[in-house]
Amino acid sequence: MDPNALPLGRTVDYPREYDPGLLYPIPRALGREALGLDGGPLPFDGHDRWHAYEVSWLDPRGKPVMAALTLEVPADTPQLVESKSLKLYLNSLNATRFDDAAAVRVRIADDLSRAAGGPVRVRDGVPEAVAGGDGVDIDALDVDVDCYGPPRPELLRAEAGKEAEEVLRSQLLKSNCPVTGQPDWASVRIAYAGPRIDHAGLLRYLVSFRDHCEFHEQCVERIFVDLMARCRPRALSVEARYTRRGGLDINPWRATPGTPPPAPGRDLRQ
Repeated sequence: MDPNALPLGRTVDYPREYDPGLLYPIPRALGREALGLDGGPLPFDGHDRWHAYEVSWLDPRGKPVMAALTLEVPADTPQLVESKSLKLYLNSLNATRFDDAAAVRVRIADDLSRAAGGPVRVRDGVPEAVAGGDGVDIDALDVDVDCYGPPRPELLRAEAGKEAEEVLRSQLLKSNCPVTGQPDWASVRIAYAGPRIDHAGLLRYLVSFRDHCEFHEQCVERIFVDLMARCRPRALSVEARYTRRGGLDINPWRATPGTPPPAPGRDLRQ
């Protein structure tokens, strides 16, 4: 990956015509090597679900059409797609004529599939935003926190002799873009079965991402790998819902193989 070629962190001309070459793929292996996931089978299933709120094109008579779309990139594709390049690519459709919305979805799916190196799904609409969610909100725990980066997996522990099957939630996940340093805000949902995870330690661990610089997808994979290594759950699902930037939000999900994906959803903050 050539960091000088990244559209993030630099001025880029607004696209005037359709250009799939604007999509900038980043090898997932770059982040996975640091987690010890270099070459072997992945320990998780998952996907990166994008919500695109500002998609527009022209109908056959030149009239603008607006839409919102959901894009789903499988976690086993060799590349992720950098977010600003995705925004620029979608904007490049603004002056392009299409026969109908189905043709737009097919074009986007084909272009993203080539960039990611695997099949990408494109669907109409985005989920309705809802408040709250299932499980236990751990943010109200009365804890002292003094670790804000780098992430501290040693804060995670399982309680000996105690078993649990539960869903834990936090709104306090924050990391930073590794290129621009801008903050990325997210909620996180952790569902697991196995030795009971210490809630206070988990909250401290999530807060320890606060000054950490890493792409969204890589943060979720780090959380998954650290929880598996430190707490040894039999089953684990980690989903983060990042707030919107540039008309896009991303919702990476990673889980032990065979785990059904969480129902598509969207937080009020998104």
